[in-house]
Amino acid sequence: MPLTDYRTLGRSGLIVSPLALGTMTFGNKGWGSADDVSEAIFNAYVDAGGNFIDTADTYSKGRSEELLGQYVKARGLREQVVLATKFTWTPCRVSL
Repeated sequence: MPLTDYRTLGRSGLIVSPLALGTMTFGNKGWGSADDVSEAIFNAYVDAGGNFIDTADTYSKGRSEELLGQYVKARGLREQVVLATKFTWTPCRVSL
């Protein structure tokens, strides 16, 4: 499936790639991707037409979001990418 086969994200009006780039391993040298490898992955994704990126403040203790900010800024993509982020690992509890 080409990353340029864009679609609308729900009712938001945002146009996104069919596959998001998950960045949980970005900036984690122990079991993930070192900074230079993370940048190469990011560049390959956007060069292929991808624009939908998943991250969270807990990924690599915030390093993932820091790196993404640097990569997006360096390539001037602020208005071209859609960042999906989360902010906790605490599970939600639903009462029935």
